[in-house]
Amino acid sequence: MPIKASAPSSVLLVCLGNICRSPTAEEIFRQQAAIAGLTMKIDSAGTGDWHIGHAPDARAQRHAKLNGYNIGKLVARQVTADDFREFDLILAMDTQNLDDLQAIKDGIEEPVETLAKLALFSEEDPTYGGDDVPDPYQGESEAFEDVIERIESSTQAWIESWKTN
Repeated sequence: MPIKASAPSSVLLVCLGNICRSPTAEEIFRQQAAIAGLTMKIDSAGTGDWHIGHAPDARAQRHAKLNGYNIGKLVARQVTADDFREFDLILAMDTQNLDDLQAIKDGIEEPVETLAKLALFSEEDPTYGGDDVPDPYQGESEAFEDVIERIESSTQAWIESWKTN
């Protein structure tokens, strides 16, 4: 489901626990959108509730910082039904997150056209298009670096897709 119209005014980035991928994506998206001259609300959340109120994983913070991103002040939260009303676009880090988000959206008794559009984070990316951003939580340093590379690539792809319309 390509979302090509124009840049949304708000984007929510979602992974499972909101301590590795989505907070990293939030900061990368925020920086790249600013560089591109886009003004938008950017936030992140998780589909699970295990880490609500916690800072991002220390390894995610360390690797983000090594790549020029500071995610240390972000705080994990869980996706709510209100997010579907408050954001124009919700991007899921993987297909399981996308399925979980769709289930939440399906349970909201409002016209679907008034709710956020859903898409896979890598959907617009010519390099990683359709791939999940793998969860680095159980991995080593390389897994966190790979996630940053994928997030940078897919973020740039979304921004480029909005610039061409």
